[in-house]
Amino acid sequence: MVFNIKDSQKRTVKTEFPREITKESHVTIPMSDGSNLAATIWKPKDAETNPVPAILEYIPYRKNDFTAIRDSARHPYFAGHGYASIRVDIRGSGDSDGILKDEYLKQEQDDALEVLDWITKQPWSTGSIGMMGKSWGGFNSLQVAARQHPSLKAIITLCSTDDRYADDVHYRGGNVLASDMLWWSSTMFVYNARPQDPEVVGESWRKNWLDRLENTPPFVEEWMRHQRRDDYWKHGSICENYDDIQIPVFAVSGWQDGYTDAVLRLLKNLPKESKGLIGPWAHEYPEVATPEPAIGFLQECLRWWDQWLKDEDTGIMDEPKLISWIQDAEKPAVSYAERPGKWVVDDAWPSENVTPKKLFISDGMLKDQESTDNTSTYSIPSVQEHGFYAGVFCPFGQPGDLPADQRLENGKSVVFTSEPFEESTDLLGHPMFNAELSSDKENALIAVRLSDKAPTGESTLISWGMLNLNHKDSHEFPVKLEPGKKFNVSVKLDALGQQIPKGHRLEVALSPTYWPQAWPSPEPVELTLYESSNTYLRLPVRAFKEGTEFPTYFKNPETAEVTEREIIRTEERTRELIHNPIDRTWRLEDFSDEGMRRLPENGLEYGSKNKNTFMITEGDPLSAKVTCEWELQVGRGEWQTKLEAYCEMTSDETTYFLTNTMVAYEGDEHIFSKTWKEQIERDHS
Repeated sequence: MVFNIKDSQKRTVKTEFPREITKESHVTIPMSDGSNLAATIWKPKDAETNPVPAILEYIPYRKNDFTAIRDSARHPYFAGHGYASIRVDIRGSGDSDGILKDEYLKQEQDDALEVLDWITKQPWSTGSIGMMGKSWGGFNSLQVAARQHPSLKAIITLCSTDDRYADDVHYRGGNVLASDMLWWSSTMFVYNARPQDPEVVGESWRKNWLDRLENTPPFVEEWMRHQRRDDYWKHGSICENYDDIQIPVFAVSGWQDGYTDAVLRLLKNLPKESKGLIGPWAHEYPEVATPEPAIGFLQECLRWWDQWLKDEDTGIMDEPKLISWIQDAEKPAVSYAERPGKWVVDDAWPSENVTPKKLFISDGMLKDQESTDNTSTYSIPSVQEHGFYAGVFCPFGQPGDLPADQRLENGKSVVFTSEPFEESTDLLGHPMFNAELSSDKENALIAVRLSDKAPTGESTLISWGMLNLNHKDSHEFPVKLEPGKKFNVSVKLDALGQQIPKGHRLEVALSPTYWPQAWPSPEPVELTLYESSNTYLRLPVRAFKEGTEFPTYFKNPETAEVTEREIIRTEERTRELIHNPIDRTWRLEDFSDEGMRRLPENGLEYGSKNKNTFMITEGDPLSAKVTCEWELQVGRGEWQTKLEAYCEMTSDETTYFLTNTMVAYEGDEHIFSKTWKEQIERDHS
């Protein structure tokens, strides 16, 4: 039965569950070094006499305000079905003690192991624990699973990665991910500097706040000190040794998410009990995600937890290893409410249902057969403003996140187009672009866009990839190119699940620039592409057999009754590209106002504004500049705090320049300001 998209829009908010629940809002979990972590726990009222398994979510985003609404929709649901659902602020965040000095430190994992010890010893606990989370919580679920705590029996990881270097917001294909490197650092810069709640921690809040303001570093400095895949990135990358994970993993993502690729790698390498799910979604939980169809994901979670934490046969292990959504073709749009398509299933990954198909660069086109001549060459020059219509690296489902019509980009790159497809074709997996190239400079990159071209001309981006060509043989040991010398290279594009209809064409677009996704090479580059048996696009073609695909459908989405909130200021999102042809500058301004909310439950008010600007001048890669500005508020009644941050990144031929400024206010009083400045040498970039 094919999933009905309209059914998925019927979300049920539940107020009654099989077991009556209780909420403990301010639980303190002691660490062995004397520090305390702050937790909220939802559990059945009778758990003390009728113990239950536990589910842990462990993230730095403040349980009492910024994630309170989200948490209230999910954790009570699990508690009402017989679990203790525990939400912990990691060290240095929320009301937990300490300073958060970087992502995914060993300290973070060590603390998690102590939290698992603490849960195991509680009278309401059976000692059987699961861990889950999206993004940061998905990352550390994998990392903690690799530490093999005996009480941790299974995890659910959403929108996460097993590879911190190659597949996160810092570097992509060995290139500095300019769109996100500074933005994500600036985000954590202000997030980490927020104060604790005086009503929870008492008078020490102000001293602790000043300590956080002074000593929480801008993460971007450390990230930029490690421009190659060294031990810094290997730490926390469970792909370094998949065998460290010995428990079942349910890996989930969506085609709009920035972390879809990890699902396929995890299924290939983790224990056979592991499962994968990929829908059409952005960076969000599938019961609330866009585009539709959303699914009854909390019900699927319960089946997973019941199987592994309660030893109940839920039937989930009789189902396919990978369930994925093959999207129908759509004309380009920067937002979609829904993506029509179909669910398909594969019993293993790699799947025997997927076979490679090559399309060669031949006579200026993509063809089934390589040229018999193989003497043609193609010059691929630098156009610094190429890439502004790429959309954001990791969409959250906000308006304007997705790529625009790629005809706006194609004139700034070299494009090869296929003949119209003679029959509809499903693609599932990673496209690969293999090429024989040379470069006129010793530092260069290549960006590859794959688009679905409709008969009416519209071009929809369906996958992309990029590679720092100094990293073509190794991300750990990059080597400068020899100008003019031929070399072979393979560029893995992002995984996709996509139908190419009969009559549509595929486009491959090549460029040595992709701003603001890739930080530009220090000089304008001209690549030369050579027609040969080594220059082709490889597609993952999936056979579809009617009647043998997913035999059931997901239930409609459910959530618990969410925490009430009052809207003080409404949300706003704008994304504007400004081109000044007189001075030949291009500027992308991305503004997001989260709005301002008040939680009647605890009186806390919170909100934020963020503006990110990406600038470049035609013909001048050294003009690249990123700025990230933040205003963030947290308060209650007469107690009000505000943070302002300004972060900037530029470069010259040899050096990156970083500036990070933090300003803090208590009420109207300016109480803190500090600027961090750093210069970091370019390392093969």
